[in-house]
Amino acid sequence: MLVFIVIGLLGLGLAVTSLLLGDFLDLLDGAISGTSLGAGGLLFGATGMLVLSSGLEPWVAYPAGIVVAVLVVVLVNVLIKRVRAGEDSTPVSLVGTQGSVTSDVDRGHGEVSLDAASELETRLAFADEPIGQGTRIVVVEQHGARVKVEPVLH
Repeated sequence: MLVFIVIGLLGLGLAVTSLLLGDFLDLLDGAISGTSLGAGGLLFGATGMLVLSSGLEPWVAYPAGIVVAVLVVVLVNVLIKRVRAGEDSTPVSLVGTQGSVTSDVDRGHGEVSLDAASELETRLAFADEPIGQGTRIVVVEQHGARVKVEPVLH
């Protein structure tokens, strides 16, 4: 039982450290990351403890822990690769993008929903003149995550 506790705690420590400091551990040309190895160790320990606390023998706990750990390492690596593939270091300009006001916009604050395919959430917005909820807008400037908008002129 102590083996599962120690490996689980080491896995937890490695996973948390990798998440906080970035993946400093990269094995087999990126096939295994510190985050995935940590998650695998954590779930190896948890699975082993669960099997042993269920009254089963250690010869069942070790293979079960190994199978779960390998599956978790593979799954976490696949997820990490998908996230990295979706990252784009080139900022996308939203100037000219149209949308609609979801919360009244004025000089200080407001929210808009943009029609761009890359925009899944609302954006914080501001405008020179107050714009009411439901009004169609166009982005005229972008300042980080915030956008300056104006009503669309028909």
